[in-house]
Amino acid sequence: MGKEIKVWYDKEGDYFEVLFERKAGYFRETESDAVMEKVDEEGNIIGFSILKMSALKDKPLSISLKSHVT
Repeated sequence: MGKEIKVWYDKEGDYFEVLFERKAGYFRETESDAVMEKVDEEGNIIGFSILKMSALKDKPLSISLKSHVT
């Protein structure tokens, strides 16, 4: 069986979240005000969230998420 990816949307809070791994981490800002990336303690991306998801229905969103591990 493949790796599980958790996808969650809260319509009332207008919040969308995707988690690639279930492990401790924290959210940090990206180049987009709407997108936060979730990283683990080593800086590996383990997910992302989008705030005010419904505001994006009329304009596309494109962003690259990159691990900041050196």
